[in-house]
Amino acid sequence: MKKTIAIILMVAAFVLPAKAQLSWGIQAGVNMANISIKDVSASMKSRTGFFVGPTATLSLPIAGLGLDASILYDHREGRIDDGSESKTVIARTVQVPINVRYGWGIGSMAKVFLFAGPQFGYNVGGKESTLNSSRESLWTLKTSHVSANVGIGLSALNHLQLKFNYNFALSTTGEFKLRDIGSSEEHTVGSARINAWQVSLAYLF
Repeated sequence: MKKTIAIILMVAAFVLPAKAQLSWGIQAGVNMANISIKDVSASMKSRTGFFVGPTATLSLPIAGLGLDASILYDHREGRIDDGSESKTVIARTVQVPINVRYGWGIGSMAKVFLFAGPQFGYNVGGKESTLNSSRESLWTLKTSHVSANVGIGLSALNHLQLKFNYNFALSTTGEFKLRDIGSSEEHTVGSARINAWQVSLAYLF
């Protein structure tokens, strides 16, 4: 988290002297999680989650170019079925997306923009959950992970922003483990990456 904040501060220190326009606001939205499973015989059903938190937008002196960054509480869910039991797994994280954006006007009051950039996630919920008690099958979330965004948005009236994007994992989000019954010894048997389609609305003050 400290490294991510340092990156945001470095970017701000670079662009603010150039008289970039800075806007603050609040962002909220919904996501449809998609867990990509590797090396495990199980099926996954997507569930709807949500995210919310403060956001900031920097409009750079170069026409149409800008940056945005947010600090979001993100709640994602998925239903995993290993053939004998079905379990809902939950990822509660703080997500810090930092996007480069390019926009163009479609009138005096609205603008369309494209955006892309990295996103840094930090686990703030329960790290481990049991999937199958009879076999001590576990789902373990990583403490941190990296993903990326690509999407399109619409800004209107200089205050509202509607965004649609795909967030895809660049590193492992969690692992599947087997624990010997009556023992604390664990064996990693597979991994997963949590991706998500997201729709959000932001209000800038």
